[in-house]
Amino acid sequence: MPNQNLFKINSISEAHEFLGLPKPLHPNISVLDNSVLNVFKGQTDIGAVFNFYFISLKKGSVNKLFYGQQTYDFNEGMMVFSAPNQVLRGAGPGPGDDMSGWFLLIHSDFIWGTPLAKKMKRYEFFDYSVNEALFLSKEEEIIVNGIINNIKTEYTNNPDKLSKDIIISYLETFFNYADRFYQRQFLTRKKSNHVVLDRLEKLLNEYFKDSNLLKGGLPTVKFISESLNVSPNYLSGLLKSLTGQSTQNHIHEKLISRAKELLSTSELTISEVAYELGFEHPQSFSKLFKAKTNLSPLEFKSDYQ
Repeated sequence: MPNQNLFKINSISEAHEFLGLPKPLHPNISVLDNSVLNVFKGQTDIGAVFNFYFISLKKGSVNKLFYGQQTYDFNEGMMVFSAPNQVLRGAGPGPGDDMSGWFLLIHSDFIWGTPLAKKMKRYEFFDYSVNEALFLSKEEEIIVNGIINNIKTEYTNNPDKLSKDIIISYLETFFNYADRFYQRQFLTRKKSNHVVLDRLEKLLNEYFKDSNLLKGGLPTVKFISESLNVSPNYLSGLLKSLTGQSTQNHIHEKLISRAKELLSTSELTISEVAYELGFEHPQSFSKLFKAKTNLSPLEFKSDYQ
């Protein structure tokens, strides 16, 4: 029985063995029912590192579910995506927990050498944290379940030389729908997303007004995402959907705003302004300022003083 150790599972066959299941029907892809996780019932700390893609849909009541910094009661489908070699940790089913749903395991070997392999990097949700899950509407859940059933049917019912191509096609369709549903979620969960935007604005304001620039230079995307308790890719996807700009763009906008303030209201030289804003080299500051404003810092200072 699994305990608090962190398990390393390298193959789909090892995953089946770990769960006490028969050998998989296909060595590199498997769809399993969430009921098999009852083997972990009552355990409070389960951790594993899978050397393959792990996608799960949890259906039913969810207790203490966190989405970013917000808590939700959501009784529809909740989907999470994990790329190879990410740590998954959680608790086993508790009393009365509804473990309906499924999880899909896909080894990288199944994808390599296919048209899908070149497209995997665009599916950034594989780098989202577990608390940045995708919440499906009933209609979306029907679409997703239909694709998963087709995948399972294809590898279980007399697979032939075309089966892999067909499954790859289903997987690409599945990932494209997931991408679409995440874009919908960014827009429809406005309350929680606006909280993130408000906190981002406050964080940047405080950072640029404090002495942080002199101490640590410009804030990085990693620093911003960690401060907001979201993953970098999730934050970028959220901001692009809501504002059309990346996290880096937001940092640069705040920087340019602060630069304009210093250039127009102080007697600081261009080099001193660059230093105040965390730049080691004034040339780097001047290049960025001109790229964003079409004016050099000197031209801007001359126009507004």
